[in-house]
Amino acid sequence: MNRERLMKVLLSPVVSEKAAIAAESGAQYAFRVIPDATKREIGQAVELMFDVKVERVQVLNVKGKRKRFGQRSGKRPGWRKAYVRLQPGHDIDFGGGA
Repeated sequence: MNRERLMKVLLSPVVSEKAAIAAESGAQYAFRVIPDATKREIGQAVELMFDVKVERVQVLNVKGKRKRFGQRSGKRPGWRKAYVRLQPGHDIDFGGGA
């Protein structure tokens, strides 16, 4: 894969209660990814950026919510989320603490 493309695949980690529980229990991390990313690209991007080994990738599309702004109706945009399971013995530290 193109290294430049892999650097753009991951947009941000998903910070939520559900993602924190998944990270604690099964070395599984959630990321917000670009809409046209494939499972293989996501796995390679995580391995490249965090120097870990990926065991499995699960991808889902999150639908945007309908919102009202006074009398106007609107819709938030949809986005793509990926759950990445790491091989045993590997871990990602987002804090980078000393």
